[in-house]
Amino acid sequence: MGVMNKFMNFLGLQEEEEVVERERDRERAAEPQEEFETPFAETRKNKGNIVSIHSQKNVRVVLNEPRSYDETQEIADHLRSRRPVVVNLHRVRPDHATRIVDFLSGTVYALNGSISKIGPNIFLCTPDTVEIHGSISEIMNQES
Repeated sequence: MGVMNKFMNFLGLQEEEEVVERERDRERAAEPQEEFETPFAETRKNKGNIVSIHSQKNVRVVLNEPRSYDETQEIADHLRSRRPVVVNLHRVRPDHATRIVDFLSGTVYALNGSISKIGPNIFLCTPDTVEIHGSISEIMNQES
């Protein structure tokens, strides 16, 4: 396996199986070809496509409690890195909280994600790789 293949495998851009398969193909191409008839069953070998699905194995949920509007960019950076963020807005003034929610709503919309209110002044912002199922508004209404 070449250095470039090892590097690309390390970055997750290709799987080791892909590299091994390509090397086998090169070796087969380098071998002299013999002409002989093969049965139909052998020619119909299933060569499944090797597809690399990049899935996050360890998904981190970031908890963030901004104290000013200036910290909103940090939350957006986490979303761009495909990390879900729970945002607690209890420590900011109500007008800043509205601006933060507006900014995060735009960020989530641009990333095809979603934003959900999970409590008073607490929001869950998720990228498109995370789905939110269910709602807890019924529970909040029962407690009031």
